[in-house]
Formats: sequence, C-alpha cells, structure tokens
Amino acid sequence: MKDQRLNKLAKLLVTYSTKVQKGDFVYVSCDEVASPWMAAVVEEAVKAGAHVETALSSEAVQEAILKYSTEEQLKESLLIPETVLKRADVWLSAWANRNTRYLSNIPGSKLKARSLGATSWRKYYSSRMGDGSLRWCGTQFPTNADAQEASMSLSDYEDFVYGAGHLDCDDPVAEWEKISAQQERWVKYLDTKKMIHILSQGTDIKVDVTNRKWINCDGKENFPDGEIFTSPVDNNINGHITFSFPGIYMGKEIEGISLEVKDGLVVNATAKKGEELLKSLLSTDDGSKRFGEVAIGTNYGIKNFTRNMLFDEKIGGTVHMALGDSMPEAGGKNKSTIHWDMLCDMRNGGKIYADDELFYENGEFIQDILTKYGL
Repeated sequence: MKDQRLNKLAKLLVTYSTKVQKGDFVYVSCDEVASPWMAAVVEEAVKAGAHVETALSSEAVQEAILKYSTEEQLKESLLIPETVLKRADVWLSAWANRNTRYLSNIPGSKLKARSLGATSWRKYYSSRMGDGSLRWCGTQFPTNADAQEASMSLSDYEDFVYGAGHLDCDDPVAEWEKISAQQERWVKYLDTKKMIHILSQGTDIKVDVTNRKWINCDGKENFPDGEIFTSPVDNNINGHITFSFPGIYMGKEIEGISLEVKDGLVVNATAKKGEELLKSLLSTDDGSKRFGEVAIGTNYGIKNFTRNMLFDEKIGGTVHMALGDSMPEAGGKNKSTIHWDMLCDMRNGGKIYADDELFYENGEFIQDILTKYGL
C-alpha cells in the first residue's frame, strides 16, 4: 500500500514549493528506484494543468558510462538536460539510491571530468534560478540503501525523511509557512551585516557578505528544508575551517577536511582520508578553490549526520560552506562546475559574530538580538 505521506509530499512540491500553474512545462527526473515518487508528482502536476515530461536515470547505466568512457567523452556536453533546462518552467527531482557505493571504484579524475560535462546545463540552471524563470525543488525518496547509509531501518528512515518535512502534520504547508516567517526575521538581520566571523573547534574564519542577499530556505528549493544562506564576496574570505563530518562527493567520502583560505582562495587543503580526491576537486576549474555559499542549518528536527547532504546541511546547530558555484539570487559571482557543501558542527562551543556582534552560540540563535532590532 502506498505511503500516504508520499501523496502529501507530491502535493506540497507541486502546490507550495514550485506553485505549478496551468500551462507550465514541468520536468520531473529521478533514478528508476524512485519511480513511485515520480508517479505521484506527475499526477499532481497534471492535475494542476501542467505539460509534464520525465527522465528516469539508472545507477547501472551511470556506472557503465563512467567506467568505460574516456575522460574526453565525459567532458562532452549533456544535451538532454541542457535542452530541457533552457525551456522548462519547473524542475522537480528526487534523490534515491539502490547502492550508495556504486561509484566507489571510479577514479576521481573521471568524476571530475563528469562534473565538467555538466557545465552545459548547469549554466542555464544557475542563471535561470537566479532570475526566477526556473522553479526547482529537489527532495529525497526513501530507499533501503539510503536507510542503511543513515544506520536506520527502512521504516525508521521513512519516518525520518517525512518527519523532517513535517509531513506527519495535518497541514504541512501551514508548518512551513511558520518556519518561513521565523527564518525571515534572521534574514532581515543578516542582510544588514558586512562580515561574518565563524569560530568553532579547528575553525576561525571571516567571511565578507557585504551587499549580499541572505536567502530564506523554507521548502521552496529543497525539501525538507531549513537553512539560511548567502553567497559570500568570494575574494574576501580569510582564515581556516575544519569540517566536522565527512565531505560526500558523488558517493565518495573525504574525512577530516581542513582548509586554509587567503583572500577567498583555498591555499592549503588536507584530509585524513581521501586527500587525493579533495585536491582533484579543488583543481576542477578556476572557481572550485573559492566558496560559493555560507549557510546556517535551522532544522532542529534533523539531529544526526546521515551521509546525505540534503538533510545534513539542514541540521540545526551547524553551519556549512560550499566550494564552487555561487547563487546569483544571493548576489554570488563565483562560477564553477561543482557546488560542494561541507558541514561544521557548532553545538559544542561554536560562535558566530556579525560585524563583531555575537548572534549565535552553541548551535542556537540568540533570540534577544531580534528584539534589540525590533524584528
């Protein structure tokens, strides 16, 4: 029997996250293991009056492409997503795995080449998301493989995934509207600031956010959601940062990542495990050694690291920074074929200052700050 929470998710994605209208061109994509999610979403989008087209991927096919292609072949433009993302009004996608380690034996150089091949469609995605002409939302479909990765049974993982999105509530949209209003108060506060100073174990880094727009992530682009982010001034970031959890890139883990940053450029990078892949990714292109995002996780219903950045970057009490492509809607200028989020735990003594004012400590916002500014 189909989980009714999946129907709620599909309806929320179509009516709240992307606000599909009659006549919209809606593109729906996922791995074949998530086909029940696709069917539910397509049903809702068609009922809303949209023209819908779909694309199912396959881990077996992707493995064959990566294993047997040359690096030159992998760098070639991906014409189908490029063509679709030039025209679609809405793109809905789901992440789901049969085997989270299916790329474990693929050389890092091939993964890097595949990222370069994504340039053809990513430029349209970035620019159209930036100007609002494309509405995109990505979500998770629970599978056994992803549940194992999170050290949960499938039923527990389903409860976790749907619970993080408040889909157990009678009215999930109302819940997300409340979250949106609370986060918007912090967005207004941070929009007035110029310099963010992050302090935590192994981390002391200053990030220039002058004239950047902070974005309220309230279920409109990722679902479940819960973060506020901006794209920093990419040539004015200085200090060092140690990421508390493994960096996950295309299923591969890099542990104990520590970066030294000078004038926005990563000048030294080390890792306890996977350092070769780390350095390969940093050399992907001119923008991959600079940061495209700094963010604060706000979903306190997500507490533990699951090796899935959709959830992990939202963990209440963490910050994350992403190397590579920035967000034009936040004022970002850095361009890259990668956008790689890495996570720093702030719950044990972490502090964040905005223009020398402490507004966040031990993984929690200091609410009195909002009262001080009448927000």
